[in-house]
Parts: sequence; structure tokens; C-alpha cells
Amino acid sequence: MDGRPVKRIVFFTAAPIVMALLMVAAVLTGPAGMAPGTVLRVLAAKLLPQGVIDAAGLKEAHFVVVWNLRVPRAVVGAIVGAALAVAGAVLQALFRNPLAEPGLTGTSAGAVLGAVMAFSLGWSAAHPVALPAAGMIGALGALLTVYAMATRGGVTPMMTLLLAGVAVSSLLSAAAGLILSLQINNWQIAHEIVFWTMGGLEARTWTHVWLSLPFAAAGFVVARFCATELDLMQQGEEVAASLGVEVEAMKRLLIGAAAVMTGSAVAVAGVIGFVGLVAPHATRLLLGPLHRILLPASALAGAILLLACDLAARSIHPPVEIRLGVVTALIGGPLFLWLLMRRSREGGL
Repeated sequence: MDGRPVKRIVFFTAAPIVMALLMVAAVLTGPAGMAPGTVLRVLAAKLLPQGVIDAAGLKEAHFVVVWNLRVPRAVVGAIVGAALAVAGAVLQALFRNPLAEPGLTGTSAGAVLGAVMAFSLGWSAAHPVALPAAGMIGALGALLTVYAMATRGGVTPMMTLLLAGVAVSSLLSAAAGLILSLQINNWQIAHEIVFWTMGGLEARTWTHVWLSLPFAAAGFVVARFCATELDLMQQGEEVAASLGVEVEAMKRLLIGAAAVMTGSAVAVAGVIGFVGLVAPHATRLLLGPLHRILLPASALAGAILLLACDLAARSIHPPVEIRLGVVTALIGGPLFLWLLMRRSREGGL
């Protein structure tokens, strides 16, 4: 016995509790200086049946700050972390490489280019939906381009897909950099672009929740439904095909699911590094490679990691908020190096 069944029970008992505590901490944290009791009363007034909580003394501003700003920020953080982690788990299985991460298929760079165009053309100022919508369209456009470049005769070799993803990502990143260079004299737009590319959850509302949740949920459902096929494909395409898996169709479905999850995450939160790499990798080391366990566990681990990083971003140097992408890199980088060294010592590389 390797102790994994016990570890799984402990993980799936403790992780939802930790995530819930982090979400509560996220809602309690903010620059408004609101008393914790007031925040909890607002939450109770919104979540419990009317009349259970005495709302006397609560102002409209309290509800706006807590329910319209802090709560959706925490929910978006959990969605983004979960989506990136599950996308990473899927790609690590398909590429059979624990270093695979969600940006490999060009979706992150495509989302960045779409968002940069939205900033530059004034769409983001015209409507709050324009920015995430442009990011999502850019992500899907990048995926289609990469897949078209890598597919010949209905077959898509994973190595060719990887190389095409790297090439397209570089091209799209260069295009985004060019647009930023042309906007450098427009300080406001350049500032918004730079901050967005560094990732963040500030000013997120329920609109961003409803923009990201359906795509993230759909991608997770597809991945979880194909968990057995992922287990087989992790052993190699030949093995999977010999056991009845329609390899090319399954690759298209799963890469599309991973891209949709990544695109939805980047579209609402900007570029967030390391979550999609570290969370599924660490979860696999802890709980094993079975994807029926790994996928939901990665979702929980990703949500926990991103919520913790967002809390750190707001708490390191208040009232200044450190960019979330910077914090995930500062935390995720050393954590990943530790995992890498541990795996190397154990002969797992």
C-alpha cells in the first residue's frame, strides 16, 4: 500500500475547507477598512433567507463593496485557478510531460493579443464585456491557427503541435508588443495593457464570473468525462489506440477543452503563470496519476493556490496591490524548483 487512498480522503476533506476559508479571508480583505463583523453581516443578509439577519445599520455602500466587488473577486479567483490547473493536468497527460502548462497551445498569447487590441481600439472602455470577450476570441483563434499548422492528413503529432504552439505564441506576443510600442505615448492605455499582462483580479464583478464560469465548467466536464482516455493516452498514443481510443478525435476534444479553460481564465484575469504547471504537478505527486482523482484535485489545488496568491498580493505592501502574476511567479517558481529537485532525487525525471 502506498497510502494514496488515505491521502485522497484527507485531501478531499481538507481542500474544500481550506478553499472556503481562503474565500472568506479574501472577502474580509480590502482597502475600504470595513469591520469583519459588517462584512459577515452583509454576507449573511445576502445568503440567508430574508429576515433571518437584522440588516439595520448596513448601508448600500457596504453591500456594493462586499457583494459586488469582493465576493465576485474571490469567485473569479477560484474559477481561474481551477481552470488553469485542470488545463495543465490535461496537457501534461497529452504531452506526457510534467512540465507542460496551459500556454503551450498559444491560447495565452492569443488572449493577450485580443485584450491588447481591445485596449488599443477603445473597446474595453466602451463596455466591460469587450475585454474578456476579445481575450476569449483571441485564445480560440490562436488554438485554431496552431492546430491547422500542426495537422496533416487528419493526424496531429503532439511534438509538431508543441512546436507550432511555441512559434505562434512568439508571433502573437511580438504582435502584442508592437501594439504596445505604438501606444507608448498614450500613457493611460499603455499602463492598462502592462498591468493586464501582469495579471490581476481587481475590479472584477459578477459579469466576469458569468463570462468565465460556463467555459471553465464546460472544459472541466469534458476533461472529467474523458478521464479514462487521458489515463490511456498518458501511456502513449499507440497504447491508447490499441485499446480502442479514437486518438485524433480525443486529442482535438481535450486540447480544445484545455484551450477553452485557459482562454476563459486569461480573458478575465490576465496572464497568470505557474498555477497551471505547479498545481497539477504537485497533486499528481501527492495523489497519483489517475485522472478521475487528479482532475478534481487539481481544480481544488489551483483554486487554493490562486486565492492564497491573491491574498498575498493584497497584503504584502498595503495599500499598494502587487500584481497577481508577479506573486504567482514568486511563489510558484521556488515551489516548482523544489518539486523538480525532489523528483530528480527520487529518480522520477
